Amino acid sequence: MTTIACIPPLPSGIPSVSKAKLPAVYQAAKESLAVCSKMDECQDWADKAEALASYARQAGDDEMHRMADRIQARAIRRCGELLKEIEPRHTGRPSKELMPASAVISPPTRKEAAKAAGLSHRQQHTALRVANVPAEEFEKVVESKHPPTVTEIADRGKKRAPIADLKGRDPRDFKACTAALGIVRDLYAFATTTDPKAIARGASAKERDRLASQIQPLIGWFTDLLNAIEETK
Repeated sequence: MTTIACIPPLPSGIPSVSKAKLPAVYQAAKESLAVCSKMDECQDWADKAEALASYARQAGDDEMHRMADRIQARAIRRCGELLKEIEPRHTGRPSKELMPASAVISPPTRKEAAKAAGLSHRQQHTALRVANVPAEEFEKVVESKHPPTVTEIADRGKKRAPIADLKGRDPRDFKACTAALGIVRDLYAFATTTDPKAIARGASAKERDRLASQIQPLIGWFTDLLNAIEETK
């Protein structure tokens, strides 16, 4: 006989799963989460929805599983939205000389607020990333036939480096130039601090021959590069 863990009740304000149709339960959960103003309550929703999803997996109830996944995603997103309302700031200790006689207590930082709500460092970052996903995109994936996991949704909200403005330049040319800038910079730093005679003295006969055979075409290549730079000015 399979033993199924006891699932704690969902937060108050929504019908019991056993006494209401799942669409009604889900709609009530959506409405409650939309106006939720406390992070600890959002996390409570997320934890219980995760437990409900586990129950649904064991019971083989796909509809309940999808509902639980959607509630969990919405709870975590709402938590992230509340965190984003707190302006990020550095928390370095101020100098004693700058502290006023009657110091005013500062509002909690994001990290402090998340900790007070019982969120771990990882849960805080996950919530913020889920909240970063554009609303239209979030609704589309959460309401899809097979909603993604919270981790997959959070991946969509990761901040990515902005694409460089090539200003009409060919991407292949831009890539070649980027590589050349780094190589020439390093070569310049080496050449301006290293005596060529020291290199020649330290090389074996074969190494000197190899260096000479590689340098000759480089002289021509650098000459062509200088000419190309002048032509494009």
